[in-house]
Amino acid sequence: MLNKAHGWFRSWFAKVWKVRGGGLYACGYAVTFAILEIKTVVGELAESESISGFLTEQLFEFFLRFATDSIVNLVYALMWPVYFVQWQPPFGAIALGILFFVFAFYLKKPITDWLFPDGEPAEQNAKAEDKSSEESV
Repeated sequence: MLNKAHGWFRSWFAKVWKVRGGGLYACGYAVTFAILEIKTVVGELAESESISGFLTEQLFEFFLRFATDSIVNLVYALMWPVYFVQWQPPFGAIALGILFFVFAFYLKKPITDWLFPDGEPAEQNAKAEDKSSEESV
């Protein structure tokens, strides 16, 4: 299934992966943000009286609220380790520590291979620089 997942989610996740450092924090941020955004959209749709009423009357208000909620979700997603640690003290902190090691040894490589099938972005840049230096000689 992972080999067939393409499109906007994969490219978004790859961008988040690169910006957030490509580790457990990046993965936790992306997953937390996606979950919070889905909850926001489902909650807004559930609050509307009908689909046609939602489309005609509340569409503009929905986008304004959604934009505001997205900013709030961004902040919450940045703080995901705090929520994880507070989940069940002290087990949340212990679980986060275990997850750090499990992620580094078992999950990071498969996720990186899925996001960047041609190699890490740093590896791609190094290969491009090698080719350009060979051409200039």
